[in-house]
Amino acid sequence: MFRRKHFRLRLGSRTLPLGGRTLIMGVLNVTPDSFSDGGSYLDSEAAVARALQLEHDGADILDVGGESTRPGATPVAVEEELRRILPIIEILRGKLRIPISVDTQKAEVAEAALACGAAILNDISALRMDARLAKVVARAHVPMILMHMRGTPRTMQRGPFARDVIRDVMNGLREAVARARHAGLAKSQILLDPGIGFGKTHEQNFEILARLPEFARLGCPLVLGTSRKVFLGKALARPGEPDLPPGERLLGTAATVTASILGGAHIVRVHDVAEMARVARVADAIVDSNIGTAH
Repeated sequence: MFRRKHFRLRLGSRTLPLGGRTLIMGVLNVTPDSFSDGGSYLDSEAAVARALQLEHDGADILDVGGESTRPGATPVAVEEELRRILPIIEILRGKLRIPISVDTQKAEVAEAALACGAAILNDISALRMDARLAKVVARAHVPMILMHMRGTPRTMQRGPFARDVIRDVMNGLREAVARARHAGLAKSQILLDPGIGFGKTHEQNFEILARLPEFARLGCPLVLGTSRKVFLGKALARPGEPDLPPGERLLGTAATVTASILGGAHIVRVHDVAEMARVARVADAIVDSNIGTAH
């Protein structure tokens, strides 16, 4: 079992310790077309209620997204993304005790969200889509999650897929860190996500989970998002039966969250916060027990 490194994530006046208890990042998609919960929280009142519920259920961070990144998704305009997320962030400021992360690839969206109170940026493109985004983050001195993705959401599952997925992801994340550092980000601001489901085959997703400790060599905290994803629907289905839909992938999510934590993940990004917070407590107990008996 892998022993994860400890970090301290600075968020303005507060600090989040990483590496002891696994942190839960709750997903709030303010979109009409996300693969799992698209359309459920388009209304501001419903979105705010969901955010507060996620906090109550045990989320340590809220990740708000205004643009779907499911396979085949098409980009939305800056104005539309801002229209979806800014009212939510503004209402939650002062109501929510946990920090808000914004899932965006656009510098203009990031800048506006940070001005409204967001504290973390989550970029699935790892600074490949908008070079200006790194400058926004560097000026604001906030943490940033850089994720590995082959292609774009519209094309990522069409292939070709990497022949050696671990080498491909490792090289991609190294390049992402180099881009961020060149733009002025400190190493302490950077978190890395190997991008489960983003341009990988079903088998490659499991290989990444099995070999997750190798990514710790990059020297940054690790974020993992497996929640409700397609590869779980396939793995959970009985032979000859259709893949299970997103709402029936809870147990697969639980298994992969456990594997992520045992492999060294510092943060797990999930939809079902209450359930996965319990899963994380058990997985953390296993990790703690191993540390306590290690010689």
